[in-house]
Amino acid sequence: MHAPRSWRQLLAIFLVAIILPAPIYANASSTGEPASLRDETGDAAASDQQAVNRELALFRGSAVSLSQAMAIAEALHAGATTADVSFDGASDAPVYRVKTLHNDRIWHHAIDATTGKIVGGEAALPLKEVAAENRSNLAALRTIRHRLADAVRVAEQAASGKAISGGLIRERGRLNFAIVVMSGSDLKEVILEPPGAAGRR
Repeated sequence: MHAPRSWRQLLAIFLVAIILPAPIYANASSTGEPASLRDETGDAAASDQQAVNRELALFRGSAVSLSQAMAIAEALHAGATTADVSFDGASDAPVYRVKTLHNDRIWHHAIDATTGKIVGGEAALPLKEVAAENRSNLAALRTIRHRLADAVRVAEQAASGKAISGGLIRERGRLNFAIVVMSGSDLKEVILEPPGAAGRR
């Protein structure tokens, strides 16, 4: 499936920040620290990097794509739209964590990244119980024509890779989609402002 025509035409305009490096971790050092503390910090950073590398390897080997996981979750409730999705390789079996908006509720789903099956039961949170800022973003999401799935397709094309996560962010009063894409061995972040979202609060 191709990205909607309006996304392709307006990509150059609405690509607010394209292909920004998404750092996996930050490691700061100081010569004033005791050697034992520096060693512990280095060991922790190395351990964190190993965990990240393992998770990225699992993502590369996943049979189910992020877009497919979104479609599976949205199909559970007619008219649902994805607000946030991310790959989780830290659990026993890798899954996609998908949050969908439907009937004033946020639904939490886990989709097996190997089989595409639903893992565990659904969990729903009334929209009124969501933090005010997030509630505002979700309300704006329902008023724009484009969906997170559209943004994922555009981001994957722009960054030449596979999306590993996506969600909503607000910058200077504007609602944007933030998509992290794995391109080769790099993680890149693409920020997209949906047409018609400017100034929505």
